[in-house]
Amino acid sequence: MTNKDVKHCSFCGIEQSASVPLIAGAEGYICGPCVALAHQVVSNWSRKKELSTMQTETPKPRQIKEHLDRYVIGQHLAKEILAVAVYNHYKRLKFAGGDAGLGQFDQDIDIGKTNILLIGPSGTGKTLLASTLAKIVGVPFVVADATTLTQAGYVGEDVENILVRLLDVAGGNMVKAEWGIVYLDEIDKIARSPEQPTGTRDVSGEGVQQALLRLVEGTQVKLPKGRHKDGGDLLMDTQNILFIAGGSFPGLEAHVEKRLQPSSTAIGFHASMQPLTDKPSLEALLTATQPSDLRKFGLIPEFIGRFPILAALEPLDVEALIKVLTEPKNALVKQYQQLFAYDGVSLRFEAPALVEIAEQAIARETGARGLRSIMEHILRKTMFEIPSADDVVECLIDADVVKGISEVKQIRNEPKQRRQSAL
Repeated sequence: MTNKDVKHCSFCGIEQSASVPLIAGAEGYICGPCVALAHQVVSNWSRKKELSTMQTETPKPRQIKEHLDRYVIGQHLAKEILAVAVYNHYKRLKFAGGDAGLGQFDQDIDIGKTNILLIGPSGTGKTLLASTLAKIVGVPFVVADATTLTQAGYVGEDVENILVRLLDVAGGNMVKAEWGIVYLDEIDKIARSPEQPTGTRDVSGEGVQQALLRLVEGTQVKLPKGRHKDGGDLLMDTQNILFIAGGSFPGLEAHVEKRLQPSSTAIGFHASMQPLTDKPSLEALLTATQPSDLRKFGLIPEFIGRFPILAALEPLDVEALIKVLTEPKNALVKQYQQLFAYDGVSLRFEAPALVEIAEQAIARETGARGLRSIMEHILRKTMFEIPSADDVVECLIDADVVKGISEVKQIRNEPKQRRQSAL
């Protein structure tokens, strides 16, 4: 057999043999490995095309933070971390594979994702940060409650259902879903209980952590059948899905404080005297959190390792809660003022009243989440009476009203024609 009769792959030049079959074309041949490589390149072109139609311009970290500032008060460190993570997530999607051709496809640098764990007391804005982020990013976004998840094979929601919801948000477009962002809320609730006997199944705690490992790390996950029109098996690659987890982690500060200020067990005349120091604040303790503290809290080391960035959210003081009430675009004071304005009534809060509302929220230990219930309690009777009164033009809330000492002051005028809301 002459050299002219020996067939070669038109791409890599390998000779045809019993172990290397070639596919014949109109004017050439191609081997199996080159077919697989060409498939990767074409798939990369398809992904870049999907991304170009999904977003126009990558938002800069400063732009993302400025948008978050309109809705969330304070928490500048958490905002910066989220802004950088989302910006890098966009860059990974935009430049993944670059303009790689057959000869340089495997030469691109593989940039990994960086998942984030948000730690902070209840009502500090963890969920609000994540939901507000959904208004900024141009990728599919879902919030999953970790308390509803159970280990596979038990009654409850499997972790794969999170990906099913992400695919639904993406409109069934698998490529867009694989570029999405998932926020895992109440992640501290899946910590292993210290009272749990060793060797028993913790189906809603450690079992969920084990099930989440492969999702968070990045792998091919088979989605449950029967949830889509085709009804067939669907595989989703989680390599490019950014996971953000958040939890209040009550009692975590005790583990941090014990590590930072170990107690002395020595007694007697030769025991060293420990100087009395001020107890660190909750914010300082949460900021000093290390992976070892999370392990003592009940998270397994493998799960902690999947979230290399820890962002602590500071507890809200009176001044911050007053800003939450008045400054954001969705501030509660603005919301109730608009509700009263629909009935032609002006609603005004005195400064001492706002201070009293903030102090009550702190006393309840509910943070910003408890502000709405306090406002509803204060205004419930007034909102019941106002629609039936046609001579009230203004309602005034002072500190005594918030304390329950006096009633809401209603400023009345001559009867007037009030605007009727369309029902």
